[in-house]
Amino acid sequence: MKTNFSLKRITLDTNPEDCNFNCIMCEEHSIYSNFKENLFESQGIKRRLMPKIWISKIFKEAKKLGIEEIIPSTMGEPLLYKHIDLFFENAKKYNIKLNLTTNGSFPVKKVEEWAKLIIPVTSDIKISWNGSKKETYEKIMQKSSFYKNLDNLKKIIKYRDEYFERTKYYCRITLQLTFLQNNMHELSDIIKMAYRLGVDRIKGHHLWTHFKEIKKLSFKISEKSVKKWNEIVVKAIEIQENYRRANGEKIILENISPLKFQEKKEIPEFYKCPFLEKELWISAKGKISPCCAPDNLRNSLGDFGNYPETSISEVLKSDIYLDLLENYKSKKLCKTCIMRKK
Repeated sequence: MKTNFSLKRITLDTNPEDCNFNCIMCEEHSIYSNFKENLFESQGIKRRLMPKIWISKIFKEAKKLGIEEIIPSTMGEPLLYKHIDLFFENAKKYNIKLNLTTNGSFPVKKVEEWAKLIIPVTSDIKISWNGSKKETYEKIMQKSSFYKNLDNLKKIIKYRDEYFERTKYYCRITLQLTFLQNNMHELSDIIKMAYRLGVDRIKGHHLWTHFKEIKKLSFKISEKSVKKWNEIVVKAIEIQENYRRANGEKIILENISPLKFQEKKEIPEFYKCPFLEKELWISAKGKISPCCAPDNLRNSLGDFGNYPETSISEVLKSDIYLDLLENYKSKKLCKTCIMRKK
């Protein structure tokens, strides 16, 4: 079995309960979700919050393992985690970069205060963005404010650029999208806006259809919808080719590529997992996972242990993890995973 690999990144889902938005596609916070109710009924869990004492210990082990980045929570809004300052402190102490995914509201503090904490220790800020117009954006990212978040985006880019001028350290800014049939008609305008503002990258993924209410929004539901997506991709690539950022470079488009109709059933065998050998996830309760598939689905991949009883290095050496590396393409979940890439 293959053992000569090293992780690049760890995600710590510190505070999945904490979010000030109700994005319709979110496994936990969507208005259609009963995830938290089911969690309480099945496990008696009312509140999940990663213990403060774990943060520094995980950074220390990550440094020994040569891990380059740590991601604060992607299941809730990480900037609402009450111990988020420990991420900034440990990132400096151990020289490990943060890779931040945020809904763009920059709560609690002013965005300028967040920028001073985030930019110097962060490699990439991924800001959720699901429309070029207020109506589209707020219909999907419910409880959000399009114009407030647009102003926040401008301010974080302004601080990033000023910091780069002073220090020559560059933090990438990414817009992170979910590809839905009710927002991707605005993809061309989102790309143009990103060019104007100085965004570096637009990244996204197709919809995990957690709820019956949103299944119709997936581009993978019919041959007609796949064709519609592929037409959107062509236009997006044309804009990418014809526009240039201020530095003359093209904006990066990630995962914006054509689909085949049969991919809705099974991913081509040669598509690779982007996470195995590269990333691990640790939940607020300590559960260790090899990928970011919905919790009820990734359970089918096996039990990889719980932190702190199981260390990160122990997971990487375990039979169950090494077996997954060798055989993931035969797993039911992996055969249809929307995250696998060419």
